[in-house]
Amino acid sequence: MGSKTLVVLGAALAFAAGAAGAQDMNAMARDQVGTPLAVSDAAAQGWTLETQGHAICKVRLSAQPAGNGVYHADVPAACSQTLPGGVAGWKPVTDGAALVDGQGQVLIDFNRWSNSLLVSHRSSGVDIQLRRG
Repeated sequence: MGSKTLVVLGAALAFAAGAAGAQDMNAMARDQVGTPLAVSDAAAQGWTLETQGHAICKVRLSAQPAGNGVYHADVPAACSQTLPGGVAGWKPVTDGAALVDGQGQVLIDFNRWSNSLLVSHRSSGVDIQLRRG
């Protein structure tokens, strides 16, 4: 085999390996869709609340229990234009996570799209996202 053939063969193998890796990553992301958000994953780092492509505020979901399956959440006042009032904590739900009031009642539900993206579809047609980071 000539050197050009080896270069082309090497490039083809690298491309195939990259495509297989991308398929594995896509499969992992698909496996997370619609599953509860693990407490340890939620508390690992902060979340950015976004809507219509704009970052609104930073939200912190804690692993510290607040009772009855609810965990503490730090939701700054800057979020009040986008989120319902009275957020006292969060809890994992069957398809993602929910922000709850002091009695544990769901105020807003977020569907899990991946380990780093939660989306709430609002009746107004405007989606609200919690994006890791």
